[in-house]
Amino acid sequence: MKFSFIVPSPNIEVAVNREEKVAGSCPPLGVLYLAAVLQQAGVEVSVLDQTAQGYSFRQVMKWIERENPDILGFSTLSVSGGTAAKIAKEAKRRNPDLKIVYGNHYATFNAERILAKYPQVDIIVRGEGEATALELVKCIERGHNLKKVLGITFRNKGKIVSTPNRPLIKNIDEIPFPDRSLLEAEYSLSLFDIGVAPKRFTTILSSRGCPYECKFCCCKNLFNRIWRARTVKNVFEELNMLVSEGYRNFLFVDDSFTLNQKRVIELCQLIIKEKWDIEWICEGRVDCSSYEMLRNMAKAGCKLLYFGIESANQRILDYYKKGITPQQAVKAVEKARKSGIDIIVGSFIVGAPTETRKEIINTLTFAQKIPIDIPQFNILSAAPGMEIWEELKRDGYLREEKYWETGVPVSMIHPKTLPYHEIKEMVQSYFKKFFLTRPKFLLEQAARTISSSFRLNIVLRNLPRMGAIANNLRDFSLT
Repeated sequence: MKFSFIVPSPNIEVAVNREEKVAGSCPPLGVLYLAAVLQQAGVEVSVLDQTAQGYSFRQVMKWIERENPDILGFSTLSVSGGTAAKIAKEAKRRNPDLKIVYGNHYATFNAERILAKYPQVDIIVRGEGEATALELVKCIERGHNLKKVLGITFRNKGKIVSTPNRPLIKNIDEIPFPDRSLLEAEYSLSLFDIGVAPKRFTTILSSRGCPYECKFCCCKNLFNRIWRARTVKNVFEELNMLVSEGYRNFLFVDDSFTLNQKRVIELCQLIIKEKWDIEWICEGRVDCSSYEMLRNMAKAGCKLLYFGIESANQRILDYYKKGITPQQAVKAVEKARKSGIDIIVGSFIVGAPTETRKEIINTLTFAQKIPIDIPQFNILSAAPGMEIWEELKRDGYLREEKYWETGVPVSMIHPKTLPYHEIKEMVQSYFKKFFLTRPKFLLEQAARTISSSFRLNIVLRNLPRMGAIANNLRDFSLT
């Protein structure tokens, strides 16, 4: 039995018509974990990351023909669902016996809708997929009834059937390390088209899930607000393996990396003891940001830290159910700056239902007042799996059949929200002011760059592209 995985391109035009490698792609850890579990059980696997490898539609079809799998799995997001459907349709046409399986967020929260619309898709794996994928392979191989496999949705005699949800894996240390050699691609990480991981780069996951309940995130529905951490020993062993393989830049993709600050400090102290020459990036909550932890992170090689600040308005933060205050954001950023972390990114969301122009301006202005290096502005969107999606549907603002595949900016459908184009213009204007009209800020950035080998390395590696990068900053498009 052979299981081949495809991570489809988010750009269907590129995916269909031409070859184009996209800088800044991250290794698809979710697929690699599935592959590791299957390999451990003796299942043959292969992986294609269409974007990173720059494969056109024609090349993808040749790859499928060459691999000749029994099961073809797609890791799907809303941005790549169209590409997956097109590839799956042609693959099924060429080999009607091929089993087409979808997984990941888009598939989990749209399982029945996908099967109803796309006859080429046979099975949806919902939620955490390692145990389900392995059980599914055994079931198909032995010709058993799919109804016995937990966590899937499929067709049976013309009807769509969903089996009960599969319980989450309790001890995630038991999952084997991802085999990154399955990926025939080199990866890098970009922020506003600036490469921020100039050395050999990969991603790593030290925990799964999040105990919080933010309205704009589907994580709580995917993992039932349960946070499961790998032991420090287990994470350290994987880091040690990766360092021995030549990796030096890492992105921790945890939803809640700093949740257990004692655990983070313990991991950092092990890294410091080894004296590894590594650089890494992670996300953190402003209410889980002690100076002791941040200082240990900086000493252990944390060079770039994302904070989910979201809003300067307590009313909006409460609406989002973020569970923080603007004052906590200020203190967290100040502590991160004092700790020696090289680059601090603040992430903000505007365009909530009933959010006023004054409140949006307050958030945009707040982003200039706190000592972050880079702001990321996002206009609030809703998609299946988010609480806000269900709220808008319940209140009659959302036509589910129109937006389930793509999601939709809330400001495009909610009558008491500022128009989308107006919010976008406000954000673009303030973004330009953030970088282009603040001499003191620019001087501070120059001074920090001169004193930081990490920043200097980024500048030198991106020097040939500085003109294009400047245009990107000037013509800013929302992240």
